[in-house]
Amino acid sequence: MTGSPPTAPGPAPAYTADALMQALAPRAPMVVVRGPDGRPGLARPDAPLPAGVEATAHLPPMYPEWLGDRGFGEVHGCRFPYVTGAMANGIATVELVCAAARAGCLGFFGAAGLSPERIAAALDRLEAELGPEGLPWGSNLIHNPQEPDQEMAVADLYIRRGVRRVSAAAYMALTPALVRYAASGLRSGPSGIERRHHVFAKISHPDVARHFIEPAPAAMLDGLVHKGLLTADEARLARQVPVAEDITCEADSGGHTDNRPLSALLPAVAAVRDAVLRERGELRPIRIGAAGGLGTPSAVAAAFGLGAAYVLTGSVNQACVESGLAADGRAMLARADLGDVVMAPAADMFEMGVEVQVLKRGTLFAMRARKLFELYRAHPSLDAIPPDQRARVEAQILRAGFDEAWAATRAFWQGRDPREVTRAERDPRHRMALVFRSYLGQASKWAIAGQSDRAADYQIWCGPAMGAFNAWVRGSFLEPAENRRVAQVALNLLEGAAVVTRAHQLRTFGVPMPAAAFDFRPRPLA
Repeated sequence: MTGSPPTAPGPAPAYTADALMQALAPRAPMVVVRGPDGRPGLARPDAPLPAGVEATAHLPPMYPEWLGDRGFGEVHGCRFPYVTGAMANGIATVELVCAAARAGCLGFFGAAGLSPERIAAALDRLEAELGPEGLPWGSNLIHNPQEPDQEMAVADLYIRRGVRRVSAAAYMALTPALVRYAASGLRSGPSGIERRHHVFAKISHPDVARHFIEPAPAAMLDGLVHKGLLTADEARLARQVPVAEDITCEADSGGHTDNRPLSALLPAVAAVRDAVLRERGELRPIRIGAAGGLGTPSAVAAAFGLGAAYVLTGSVNQACVESGLAADGRAMLARADLGDVVMAPAADMFEMGVEVQVLKRGTLFAMRARKLFELYRAHPSLDAIPPDQRARVEAQILRAGFDEAWAATRAFWQGRDPREVTRAERDPRHRMALVFRSYLGQASKWAIAGQSDRAADYQIWCGPAMGAFNAWVRGSFLEPAENRRVAQVALNLLEGAAVVTRAHQLRTFGVPMPAAAFDFRPRPLA
C-alpha cells in the first residue's frame, strides 16, 4: 500500500463552557464554527467538521511575541515587546536588567540618584554580562532641574561608553543634555538617517509628548554645536528626525506620576503623535508604549488592546529577588493591596511641590514627608517653626536637632555641589528645603539598605499595579516574595495577556467564552 494512512478523527467541536476552556490554546490555530443549531463554537483546523457544521473564521496562532509592534523587537533586538523600567537609586539592578535581557525583554538600569562613578561601574558589569551575548539593555537619564551639570555629566558618560538606549524620565521639556544624547551619532545611511542612540521618553501628558515627537529646537542644537558638544552635521540631521521614537505613556505608576488612567492617556498621546506626523509628512514610525497599572495579564492585554507597541512594568519588578530593594521592603510590597499607595512629596522636586506615588502600608514615610512640606510652605526658615512642632520633627522624623541636621546636609552638598551651600547660607528657606530633602532622599536609601531602625521611614515607590499583582498571584507559586523573579513575572504576564487576548478575539467572533477564559493563572517556567 502506498500513500498516507487515514487521519484519525479529531475531537468534536467545542460548544459548552468546559469544552471551550479545554480548546482555548492560543499557540495553536483555531477554527470558529457554527453548529447545526446555529451555536458558535471552536474546532481544530486538522479535524474534519461533522455534517451541518460550518467554518466561519480561521484564526492563526497567538504568541506573546506578537502582542505589540513587531518593529519594536526588530529595532531593539528583543524577543518580546516588554520593558522593565529604570527604578531609581539602582533598584533596577544590573542583575534585574540581565535577567530581563536573557528572558527576551529589554531592561533599563536605575541610574537616577546615583553618582557618575556608580553608574560607570554598573555599565562595566552590563557590558561584561550582556556584551558577549549581544543582548539589548539601557540605562536611565533623569531630568535634574536642581543639578543640570549632573544631568549633562551622565549624558556625557553614556555617549562616551556607547550606551545605545536611555530611558528619559521626569522631563517636562527638553534639556541640552538629553538633546545632545539623542543627536550624537546621527548619520546618513542607505535607508535614511540612522540613529546611534535611542531615547525612550517617559511622559504623562500629551503636551510633553509633543516635545519628543518633534525634532529638537534649532536654538538648542545650535548652542550645542557652538559649545563643541555636537557636530554641525549631527545638528543638521537632528532637525529632520524626532527626538525619540519610543514614547512611554506613564499612567498611574509608582514614583513620579500624574495618576492618569492609561485608557485616557495613551489614545491622547497617540492622537498627538499622528497629528505631528501628518504635519511633517514624517514616515519614520514612532512607537507608543504603556506603563502604569500593569500588574495582571488582563491589564497587559488591555494596554496592547489600546494600541501599545510595548508595555513597561515597574512596581511588580521591584518586588522580585533581583531588585535592589532590601528583603523586608520586598516583603512589604508582597503584602500590598490595591489601595495601599499614596502620594508624597518628591525629594528631587520638593520646592516645586511635585509628588511621587509610594507604598502606604507598613511605613509612615508619606505622612511624615507631607508634614515636612507643610512646614516648608508655612514658614520662612527652620528657626521660624514653632517649638512644639520643631521638637516633634527633630525627635520623630530627622532624629537630630536642626543644627545637627543642617551640618550633615551641608557636608553632603559641599562635596556634591557647593553652590547649593552658598545659596542656603544666604537663603534660610532654601536651607530648610535642603534639610527636609535630606530626609526624603535618605528614606529611599534606607529601604534599599534594609536599615531596620528606619523601617517606619522606608520610601518605597509603588503604584496600584502591585496590589493587583498580589491579588492575581494569591495562592500560586508567585505569592511568596522569595519566589518572584523578573523572568517568571514577565513571561507569565505576557503568556496570560496572549490568552486573554485570544479569549477576547474569540468572543468578538460570537463564541461564548466563559469568564474563566479571562483568568489566566500563574505557571512556573519549564
